Amino acid sequence: MPALRRPGLRLITGLRLITVLRLGTLAAVGLLVGWGAANEMHSSALEAWFFTHLDRDMTYRLEPGQNAAAVFPKSGPYDERFGYTKLGQFVSDLTGNGYAVADQARWSPKLTKFVSNGAFPVYREKDRGGLSISDRYGHQIYRARFPDATYRDYSDVPPLVSNSLLFIEDRYLLDPTYPEHNSAIEWDRFGLAVAGRALDVVVPRVHWGGGSTLATQIEKFRHSPGGRTEGVGDKLRQMLTASARIYLDGPDTMARRKEVVTTYLNSTPLASMPGYGEVIGLPEALRIWFGTDYQAASRVLNSEPRDPAGWALKGLAYRQVLSLILSERRPSYYLVLHREALDPLIDKYLGALSDAGVIGPELHEAALAAHLTFRDHAPAVDAVSYVRERITEDTRNKLVSMLKLPDLYSLDRVDLSAETTLDPTAQEQVSAVLQKLSDPAFLRASGMVGKQLLGAADPASVTYSFVLYERGANANYLRVRAESLNKPFDINSGGKLQLGSTAKLRTLATYLEIMRQLHDRFAASAPRDLLRIAARSQDPLTRWAAGYMAQAGDRGLQPMLDAAMDRHYSAAPASFFTGGGTQGFGNFESTEDGGDYPLTLAFQHSINLVYVRLLKDIVTYYNAQSGVDLSRLLDDRSYPDREAYLQRFADADGRHFLYRYYKDLRGLSPAGMIDRMVRRAHPAPGPIATIFLSMYPDAGFGDFKKFLTFYLPHLTQDEMWHAYTTDTPYRLSLQDRGYVAGIHPLELWMAGYLLAHPDAKWDQAVDASTDVRQQAYRWLFKGSLYKQDERIKILLEQDAFEHILDQWRTLGYPFAHLVPSLGTALGASGDRPDSLAELMGIIENDGVKLPMTSIDRLRFAKGTPYETTLVRSGQPVQVMAPDVARTLRGVLTGVVSDGTGSRLRDVYTTADQQLLPVGGKTGTGDNRFDHFSAGGGITSSRAVDRTATFVFYLGDRFFGTVTAYVSGPEAARFTFTSALAVQLLKVLQPELQPLLNSPAATAGRSVAAPVARAG
Repeated sequence: MPALRRPGLRLITGLRLITVLRLGTLAAVGLLVGWGAANEMHSSALEAWFFTHLDRDMTYRLEPGQNAAAVFPKSGPYDERFGYTKLGQFVSDLTGNGYAVADQARWSPKLTKFVSNGAFPVYREKDRGGLSISDRYGHQIYRARFPDATYRDYSDVPPLVSNSLLFIEDRYLLDPTYPEHNSAIEWDRFGLAVAGRALDVVVPRVHWGGGSTLATQIEKFRHSPGGRTEGVGDKLRQMLTASARIYLDGPDTMARRKEVVTTYLNSTPLASMPGYGEVIGLPEALRIWFGTDYQAASRVLNSEPRDPAGWALKGLAYRQVLSLILSERRPSYYLVLHREALDPLIDKYLGALSDAGVIGPELHEAALAAHLTFRDHAPAVDAVSYVRERITEDTRNKLVSMLKLPDLYSLDRVDLSAETTLDPTAQEQVSAVLQKLSDPAFLRASGMVGKQLLGAADPASVTYSFVLYERGANANYLRVRAESLNKPFDINSGGKLQLGSTAKLRTLATYLEIMRQLHDRFAASAPRDLLRIAARSQDPLTRWAAGYMAQAGDRGLQPMLDAAMDRHYSAAPASFFTGGGTQGFGNFESTEDGGDYPLTLAFQHSINLVYVRLLKDIVTYYNAQSGVDLSRLLDDRSYPDREAYLQRFADADGRHFLYRYYKDLRGLSPAGMIDRMVRRAHPAPGPIATIFLSMYPDAGFGDFKKFLTFYLPHLTQDEMWHAYTTDTPYRLSLQDRGYVAGIHPLELWMAGYLLAHPDAKWDQAVDASTDVRQQAYRWLFKGSLYKQDERIKILLEQDAFEHILDQWRTLGYPFAHLVPSLGTALGASGDRPDSLAELMGIIENDGVKLPMTSIDRLRFAKGTPYETTLVRSGQPVQVMAPDVARTLRGVLTGVVSDGTGSRLRDVYTTADQQLLPVGGKTGTGDNRFDHFSAGGGITSSRAVDRTATFVFYLGDRFFGTVTAYVSGPEAARFTFTSALAVQLLKVLQPELQPLLNSPAATAGRSVAAPVARAG
C-alpha cells in the first residue's frame, strides 16, 4: 500500500511546485509592471513618445477658398470671448452681406479625429486677443486688447509670484528631475480624487481634493462649458488635451511647463467688475480690483527693500497677488460677495508659505500687516473724441451690425483684424480743416463768410461732413469720412435729412430712364404709327417721345436724350393738387419766375418750378402706364374702375384712422374709453347718449339714466327717454352715429370692439373691420363727383410714387417710402449724403452699381485652426443705361461750369496741371414746421434744421458729398445755401489734390465678378 501512494504524492508535490513557480512569475511580472507604471508616472517616457508623434500629425494650414468641412467650437469662455464659437454664423452672415471667403484653415486627418473623439484642438493659443482696425496701407488705427495687461513670457513673471502659485496649486510642475514629465497629470492627486469620488457614493460629502493640475485647469476655464468640469468625461477631455498640448515642442516639456505658468496667470478668470465686465488674468486683475499696475508690482516684488516703507509696499503688493491666486477657486465669492473671507485665508497661506521657505520672515510680517483696499468702480475710460476717432467708431458700429453682435464690448474681444479702405493722410488733413471751421478768422480767410454763406450767427453751431470715394475695378473704396461733430451721430448715414434740390438729380434720372424706355419701345415703329400714338397719348412724356421719334433723322438713344434735356417747362409759381391737398410752390430766386427754361439750364440753376412740373409729368406717365383711361376715371361716374378706387381709398384711409384709435384706446378701461370720447363731444343728450349706446347697445334704461345723469345732471326724464330710444345703434347706422356724436365712426367702432376683445392684436382688429371701414365711408360713395375725384387723384399719385420709389431704390435711395407729393422733387422725401454719393458713383461708372466699401478684408482667428479670411465681393450691376449716365454727367458738369456750383470752376487740376473735369448737384434744405390760418397764411414757423449739400465727382475716379448742417431752433439764425458746401470743397483742394493725383486704385483684394443687368 505505501508503494501505491508514492506516485500520487510525487504528483501532488509537483503540482505545488508548478503553482509556486507560476505565482512567482506572476508576482515578478506584477512587480515589473508596477515598477514600469511607477516609473512612467514620473518620467512619462511612453507618454512623451506617444504625444510627440501625435502632435506631429495634428496640423492645420491655410488654403484658398471656403472649407466646407470647417469645425468651430461650440462652447467655452475663451472660445466664446474671442468669437470662435460664432465663426460659422459670422461667415454665413458675411457671405450673405457682400463678402466671400478668400481662405480658411484646413485640418489634418489626425487633428480632425482627435477633436471628433471629444478633445479640444491642440495649438498655440493666444493669451490676448481683440479687434484690430487698419487703414488701406495696413497701418493700425485702432486696437482693442483683451485682457489689456498680460505677462509677456515666463521671464516676465516675478519669481515670488510663480513660486507662490506652484506651492499652492502644482508644486512639482517645474521639477527638472524628469525633463519628459507629463505635467498635465499628477497621478497621486488624480488617484486621491478618484478615490474620493468613489467613496462619496458611500459616504456623501467626502472629497479628497481635485485632480486638476495647472495645465488641466487652463483647459477647464478656457474650453469647458461655462469654465466648469461637468463630469468625469469632461475631466478626461481636459487631461487628454492638456497632455497633447504639453508636448507641442517635443518630448522635453520644461519650456512648455514654464509657458503653463504664464498662461495660467494670464488666463485665470477673476470675477467681473460692474461697468467693465469679466476680469481675466492676474496682471489685469491687479489693475481692475486694486488699481495696481502689474509692471510696477513686478518691480516691487523683485526688489530687496532697505527700510520699513519698502517692506510695507512689497507686503501690500504680495498680499494683493496672493489674494488673486487664492480667489481663483471662487472668484465672485471672494472678490465681489464676501471679501472679508479672504483675509483669514490669506493669513493661513502666508504662514504655510513662510514655513516652506517660499517667502522670508520680513515679507511674511509685511504681508500680514498689509490691508487690501478694493476698487468698487471700473477704472475711468478716457472720453472718446468722435471727431478724431470718427472713422474707427463708424467701422466698429458697422462691424457690430454685420456680425450681429449685441454691443461694442463684445466686438472688441473678437479675435479679428479689419482692413479698411481709408487713406490716412487725406483723412487726417481733411479732419484738421473741419476742426478749424468754428474759428471766425479761419472762415473769413477761407471765403466762407458772406452772402449765401455764413453770417453773424455762431459758426460753432454748424456741423460739417465730408465723404470721398474712389472708384475701383470691382468696388467703390471709401477714402475719407470726416466730420466736425463731436458726437456719436453720423450725418452721412445716420438719419433722414432734407437735402433740398439734390432730389432734382434723382428726378432727372427717373425722367431720363423713362425716355430710355420710350426709345426702346418706339425705335422700330413707323412714323405714321408713332404720330397716331402721340395723338392718343394720355401723358406728355409719351406724347413728346412718340412725336420726336416720328420726325427724328437719327433714332439713336443719345440724340433723343439730348433732345429730351432741351424740353422747356414753365418756371411760373403755381399751386397743384398733390400730397392729399393743394400745395403752392415758388422759386428760390424771383427773377426766375417769368419764363420757360430747358431742363438743362433749369438743372444748372436749380429752378424749382421746372422740376416740380417735370415730376408732375412723370406721375402722369406712370398713371397712364396702368392702363386706366384717366379722363373717364375722373369724369365718368359709371366708369367700372371708379368704384374700385373709391373702395381702395376707404380701406386705406380707414386703416390710417383705425390704427390711431387702436393705439389711443388700447389699454384703457371701458370707463376710460367713454370718458375720453365724451370730453371731446358736444355736451348735449344726443352726442353723449350715442357714445354710450354705441358701446353698450343692450344697456337697460336704468344704467343709461345713471350714465347720462353723471355728465348731464339737469336732464328731465322725458329728455333721457327720448335719447335712449332715438340714438341707439338699432336705429342709427355707424356713419350716422359718428355724425350725431361728433366722433369719427371708426373710433366708436374701435371702442366697442376693444370692449368686447380687450386683448385683440392690431391684425385682428383690421380683419374684423373690413366691412366697417367701407360703411364708414358710405358718404364718399354717395357724395359729390368733386370729392370722389380728389380721393381718386390721391390714390393715383400714390400709385405713381410707388413706381418712382422702385426706380429710386435701384439707384441707392435709402428709405422704403416716398412722400407722394410733387415737393419730393425739391427734397420733401429726405435723403442721405452717403446714398447720394452712391448715385454719383453709378453715374461716374457709366451706370454700373459697385459695392460701396469701407471694410475690404476681415481676418478672424489668425494663427489658429479656425483662421478665416473674407474679402469684399459683390456683383457689379448695370442699373442705368450708359447713355443716361453720360447725359447726367454732362448736366452735372454744367452745374460747376455755369450754374450753382460755379465757385468750384477751375479749382481742381490733374497732375500735369490740366483742368480736372468736375461736376455735381447742389441742394439747400430749410426744414420747418409751419402753422397756417384758415385763410392759408402762415401764422407761425419753427425751424427744425438747415442743410447745405453738394454731391460731386472729381475726375473719372473720385466722387462724394460735402454737407453743412444745423439742427434745432438755432437753424433759424442761419441763411446759408448750398454755396457753403461748394465753398468748403474749394477750401479742401490742397488737402485732396495729392490723393486725386495718386495712381489709380487697383481692384484691391475684392473678388471680381461679371456685370449683371438690373431686372
